[in-house]
Amino acid sequence: MSPQSVRRALLGALFCIALGGLLLHARIHPFLAPDKEHPGSLVFRPSFLAATLLPLLDLVAVTALFLSRRTAAAGYLLNGLIVIFGSVLMAHYSIATLAPKGPALADWFLKSTFPDVAIALGDFLVGKALYESWVREA
Repeated sequence: MSPQSVRRALLGALFCIALGGLLLHARIHPFLAPDKEHPGSLVFRPSFLAATLLPLLDLVAVTALFLSRRTAAAGYLLNGLIVIFGSVLMAHYSIATLAPKGPALADWFLKSTFPDVAIALGDFLVGKALYESWVREA
């Protein structure tokens, strides 16, 4: 398999993970939601805006930055920052909602955002492999 085809596959995987994250966050945390008091209108929920903007930034900017060897380092850096920021936010959400309930150990893994953090880590590792494919070529 040529380095270019490996890079295209990694870029496709990075895009698909980011698209999945964006769609998942848009479904779970819609920043525009129906207003219960005024049917037919939407209410803006600013606390959910970051949950949509970070995956959108990942989808558009990180993917675009990884298209070129000159900008791959910036893509790697931005991808890492998004993964760190998202992981901290998701872990905080899990701790804030699960800790008062005193759940069992299995609940910390199955009913928390731990699976989402694991997917974000996978996104980072795909970005790392993509960056290293550019570095090896230089």
